[in-house]
Amino acid sequence: MTLNRTREAPVATPDTQAFGSRSPGAAAIFGPSSTRPSQHLRPLAIDTVLFDLDGTLLDTAPDLIGAANTLLLEQGRPQQAAGLFRPVVSHGSAAMIARSFGLALEDPDMETLRERFLTLYRERVSRLTRPFAGIPDLLERIEGRGVRWGVVTNKPAWLTEPLLRDLGLADRAACIVSGDTVACRKPDPRPVAYACELLGIAPHQAVVVGDARRDVNAGRLAGTATIVALFGYICAEDEPTRWGADGLIGHPSELLRWLAPTANQPGGI
Repeated sequence: MTLNRTREAPVATPDTQAFGSRSPGAAAIFGPSSTRPSQHLRPLAIDTVLFDLDGTLLDTAPDLIGAANTLLLEQGRPQQAAGLFRPVVSHGSAAMIARSFGLALEDPDMETLRERFLTLYRERVSRLTRPFAGIPDLLERIEGRGVRWGVVTNKPAWLTEPLLRDLGLADRAACIVSGDTVACRKPDPRPVAYACELLGIAPHQAVVVGDARRDVNAGRLAGTATIVALFGYICAEDEPTRWGADGLIGHPSELLRWLAPTANQPGGI
């Protein structure tokens, strides 16, 4: 059961520089994990984890940044450092173009530049992109518990599907819902609700994990639990403690604390 489709992508700086886990992060915003908000809550009785893609499951910034800088060079402009894009890397191609070229979203040149940007990004969609540190181990441990995981992203299917295939994750995901799988995107709850429908579960049996307010809003409106991935593309001004999530994690492994023990793992993580 894997469906997809959406529209999104972006990035900045020389190909060698990434961020995400190198962004301000949990330590800079909240300090030690033991003091993070909501960390004391009891484990969630869920059997499915629905991950956002960019900035949560995968560190896509290096390839998004590479595409943005290639576009700048094509337009006779200098490349930009990753820090220029940090506040908008999770917000889609239009935000990346607006930041790169200093354009308003309604500028008449926006759509032409955005389409070229997406073409450049597709050509390198998995060149430097990798799972965040700790994600491979987390997925193995989730699967070892018999817990399913899927992807709900605003990225279009024609970018999402090849990216997940290239990284060997497409066949492992229980579902893939892209930004064009249904008629709307997060923060609308329907993509999350559709993922639950595909998997034959009630929303309360799932948790949405993401690095943006729209992920939390989509999950809450759909009726799932929600966790903020502080290791993703979050800036201090985002104030994730105000998003209303059930919890916040600074490293992928911390998600395991939120999953109730399974029958074959009594009382343990």
